[in-house]
Amino acid sequence: MTRAAAWLLSAGVLLFIGVLASQGLPAVLATLALAGWGLLLVALFHLLPLVLDAAAIRVLFAGSATRAAMRDALLARWVGESANSLMPAGQLGGPVLMARHLAQRGMRMQDAAAAITVSTTLQTFAQILFVLGGVALLGAHASHVSQYALRTSALLVSGLLALQVGGFYLLQRRGFFAKLMRAANRFSGKRDWSQWMSQAEAMDLAVQLTYGRNGLVAASFVLSLVGWFVGTGEVYLITQLLGHPVSWSDALLLECLGQAIRGAAFAIPGALGVQEGGYLLLAPLAGLPPDVALALSLAKRARELLLGLPGLLYLHLSERAGAGAARAAPP
Repeated sequence: MTRAAAWLLSAGVLLFIGVLASQGLPAVLATLALAGWGLLLVALFHLLPLVLDAAAIRVLFAGSATRAAMRDALLARWVGESANSLMPAGQLGGPVLMARHLAQRGMRMQDAAAAITVSTTLQTFAQILFVLGGVALLGAHASHVSQYALRTSALLVSGLLALQVGGFYLLQRRGFFAKLMRAANRFSGKRDWSQWMSQAEAMDLAVQLTYGRNGLVAASFVLSLVGWFVGTGEVYLITQLLGHPVSWSDALLLECLGQAIRGAAFAIPGALGVQEGGYLLLAPLAGLPPDVALALSLAKRARELLLGLPGLLYLHLSERAGAGAARAAPP
């Protein structure tokens, strides 16, 4: 873990503790306890958007030279989401591990990197559109003052996210991986990077070919967008379990703006503390008491643990198996 990551994680932990303490931790935990074993149902429900996200990756394989099965895409997505939620590398580590996992299962590295790079970009564009849907719902849920503040904040976050992902998209179209290798080469001294440069150029070519398949790209984007909307059901289900049911429109508003807040805190592992503060801020829009809003956030954290810890264990075992196979392979 880098020093910056350690500082961000520490800040997130302190914020997390502070937000929970401000509302009384015993009251929040008592509210969360109302969900009981229903948290397992929440974890099972999350498999629906997980499958849709995996399908958004899988559809991009159709035009590649080496294709992977839906099972491989689902396992890769599970690994990536587990890393994004629970590992200090945050949103940066997940895509790398997804591409590596697909490559370990027989897919060419350039095809795996292209599919994950393009699908991650499209998923972020879909997230922006999803958040804008939440902004459109604000008019019926907030007073004039809070409506203006929340809409301005959500639009600002969406704009910043759009600038970031738009810049990343332009870099991809101009040879992102090769540029990355050239930059690394400049700082590496006399080390020979020719083999890595060749691989990077192959990845850039695979990315260009993937973006050129308009039908597959459109299908991946639509699947990602549907996945974001299906995820609204998680908020609806949790509030039912907590004894404070909300309407579908309220659940959609909470999920849209909650994802905007979480996306703005991408640098903090798991958006720790920021997600909790965000739901506390959004609670009045859906008529939720503060302790229920924090219990909603903790229920999402519990789902991340229920799915993420087995995902990290699977990642560890698959990495160890891959290392063992590499050592056993003839030179």
